[in-house]
Amino acid sequence: LLPPHLERTIQQWLEDDIPSFDVGGLVVGSKIQSAQLFLKSTPCIFAGKPFFERTFALLGCTVQWEENLLEGKQLLSSKEDESSKMLLATVTGPVHALLRGERTALNILSRCSGVATAAAQAVQVARDLGWKGHVSGTRKTTPGFRVVEKYGLLVGGAATHRLDLSQMVMLKDNHIWSTGSISNAVSLARKVAGFSQKIEVECQTLEEAVEAAVAGADIVMLDNFQPDLLKTAAKEIKGRFPHILIEASGGITVETMKDYLSEDVDIVSQG
Repeated sequence: LLPPHLERTIQQWLEDDIPSFDVGGLVVGSKIQSAQLFLKSTPCIFAGKPFFERTFALLGCTVQWEENLLEGKQLLSSKEDESSKMLLATVTGPVHALLRGERTALNILSRCSGVATAAAQAVQVARDLGWKGHVSGTRKTTPGFRVVEKYGLLVGGAATHRLDLSQMVMLKDNHIWSTGSISNAVSLARKVAGFSQKIEVECQTLEEAVEAAVAGADIVMLDNFQPDLLKTAAKEIKGRFPHILIEASGGITVETMKDYLSEDVDIVSQG
């Protein structure tokens, strides 16, 4: 699943943390030692093993995970003892290498697990309400960290949405203003995108959504609609264009997501 350039990306993260001398590494030396990774009291969805492993592999260290610690597993601390810790892994290698990789690897694991946990919570809210559509992230990722965050969404059971600008065409107000209309923007995009790429149009009104559907958009995003107006618009669009996917977006949180769900909405994005 992960790209072949992942190791190059991780190397850049390490170089960002060690741009010149590592005086602390000189002090601790290169004796082979082991360090243990523990989970503290916060429950989470565990995610990020491949990034953690490759970070230390690049530094000449090995990682031994605890048995049955699978990607996507829900980790819970002891309810009886809030100070309890759960052993997750043991990392072995030269001391200076352990310390060089420690902060980068922990940052990656924490971020990835955090995204997976938030994604799983949002998906669970939707499933508890009986909604079977896609709970999705957005392209609002941390620069340089996109692969980790998109991976975390997948582990948490959510959809990634488009991975980058090249994967899917999304036409927003700037594109529409520059071409004069939604119809013009969709027509121009389709000439280049061909049959292999979907086109999504961000719409602020029902009229814009209808124009996008007529023009040949594959997905209509109802952006920043009030919940009741969104459900009404989604129902009308689905009635006229049943093949169109409808996405609800704009200011939606885990707490408010329930207000936007309906049988006519296919995707709810947040983040």
